[in-house]
Amino acid sequence: MIYLDYQATTPLAPEAFEAMVPWLRDGFANPHSAHAAGRRAKAAVEVAREQVAASLPRAGRVSFTSGATEALNWAIKGAGPGRIVTLATEHVAVLDTIEALARQGREIVVVPVGDDGLVDLDMARAAIRPGTALVAAMLVNNEIGVIQPIAELAEIAQAAGALMLCDAVQGFGRVAIPAACDLVAVSAHKVHGPKGIGALWMRDGVKLEPLLDGGGQEPGGRSGTLSPALCVGFGEAAGLMVALSDADAAHIGRLWKSAMTALDCVPAKAGMQIGSPPSRTRDGWRLNGDGSQRYHGNINIRHEGLDVARLMSDLRDIAFSAGSACASGSGRSSHVLRALGLSEAQARSSIRIGFGRYTMEAELAEAIDRIVTAADAQRIAA
Repeated sequence: MIYLDYQATTPLAPEAFEAMVPWLRDGFANPHSAHAAGRRAKAAVEVAREQVAASLPRAGRVSFTSGATEALNWAIKGAGPGRIVTLATEHVAVLDTIEALARQGREIVVVPVGDDGLVDLDMARAAIRPGTALVAAMLVNNEIGVIQPIAELAEIAQAAGALMLCDAVQGFGRVAIPAACDLVAVSAHKVHGPKGIGALWMRDGVKLEPLLDGGGQEPGGRSGTLSPALCVGFGEAAGLMVALSDADAAHIGRLWKSAMTALDCVPAKAGMQIGSPPSRTRDGWRLNGDGSQRYHGNINIRHEGLDVARLMSDLRDIAFSAGSACASGSGRSSHVLRALGLSEAQARSSIRIGFGRYTMEAELAEAIDRIVTAADAQRIAA
């Protein structure tokens, strides 16, 4: 199996696995217990908390959660009354949550993006006005990889008296998180950590209403017994993201260049439509989203008339996707791609290729060659 679905989840780092084993096997004590075994588990949790915090803004605190979905729900529902402003390309964990609040009478504003996937800051200023309680935006888009101007959005939010929530799930450890954010949601399994744990960072002085009632064990009042093993695994993975940051970025940059060359899908100049008319036989591929303001471990491309379901069936030993794993099986085309102005047919003829630390250049080259060949075969057959 060639695994190219890093936006859905990343392979567990061997170091994170090894760090977790003792806490699964022997260190099973409740970290909220006062006895010696509990205190040892608590100490391990606090080390992990510091490791996660190292990639987040200073002057804040990290509360562990069950994942980014819980963290985002907590931030959105706990921020208090007032208007909520977000972007049309946000993850469903944000969009579905604010839709639920809208049904309860909460004022919601969803700001559109351009055909490059980026928000227009003038439109954002018009939407983020006094009375806004919260602005929620994703640092790196999970479907198309574009990097939003979070620092500028945070400045606009704070001028209006609103909190800035950054969904940093895809960018954590890879793209700098602006210090002006008030709330930041992250997830372990997107950075080579275990599934089932995430975190919400809260700036000092920011207070949220609890999402879960109970023991209030975590900073900010989050209730629930923590798993020392999951916390340790998250901490180790976060530490590796810092230690291997330069090597990972260089490796992903090489993979990006190789893939774009093989696809003959070269980004145009900033501000122009991406994907120049190809000159070789491997034609028809277009990059979705801006070509410069993006994370290079995500390639979202479309090919006119491509039957993605057939492509995935023909290439069952290559793990790539047709969009967000969270919307898989819904029968809907990508709301992110439609927000870019793509037609239903264009959105349904798009695929996402995600790679990272453990992707080998040779296997990526093989996978792309087979994807292109299978797509060409569809066109010839048609």
